[in-house]
Amino acid sequence: MLAGASGALVHVLAGRSGAAGGSNSRPPRRITVVQPTRNRARTPALPVCAGLGPVAGALAKAADESGLRWAADLGSYPAAWVLAVALLGGAAPTVRVAAARTAVFFAAMSVAYYAWAALVLGFGWNRLLVAWLLLSATAVPAVAAAVQWATRRPGPLPGALLAGAAGIVLAGGAVLTDAAAHPVQAVADVVAAALLAAVLPRDGRTRLWAVVLLAPATWLAGRGLAVLAALLG
Repeated sequence: MLAGASGALVHVLAGRSGAAGGSNSRPPRRITVVQPTRNRARTPALPVCAGLGPVAGALAKAADESGLRWAADLGSYPAAWVLAVALLGGAAPTVRVAAARTAVFFAAMSVAYYAWAALVLGFGWNRLLVAWLLLSATAVPAVAAAVQWATRRPGPLPGALLAGAAGIVLAGGAVLTDAAAHPVQAVADVVAAALLAAVLPRDGRTRLWAVVLLAPATWLAGRGLAVLAALLG
């Protein structure tokens, strides 16, 4: 709108200058005003997350009932889910978007997981769905927002936040408890923790702090997961 008004003003002034100069004056140069354009085409992230959530939930429940221990482990242990939340959060442009995307994804995933159990497998609805929906509205978006903020900043605090996410993976996984009985999950735990602590940070100092703080963060995460298990149980 402003660019159009500017173009009209330039045209009027050019015409006046030509008229004032008489017939011997040079014709005014034509000035073309190029208006900046903005690409408004954006990926509908929230609908995509809402669509991916049910797919992930159905696959997780199918893996639980597949009879394959490694598949059931991947769907049950936190490594895959923490990594999914971290990747969604880290890819978001802002903290608010990170929280919204992951909340929608995790809520849709939780509903699909328990709906598959109730409607397809005939297990009935489980009261734990309420707990997971509460987590989808609180802890899950908080982790995603923390990852989005931490991956873009240097220093010990961002490193501590990423170490905390990796600590959840290790404390709740199989690598520190019974790796021999769950070898696939143990490898998944190590890979997910390495990605969170050593790959996602964009600054070398943040990466170093995340690795250094990984051990105490794992211990703290273990205590928190024990409290959560007691509440859910």
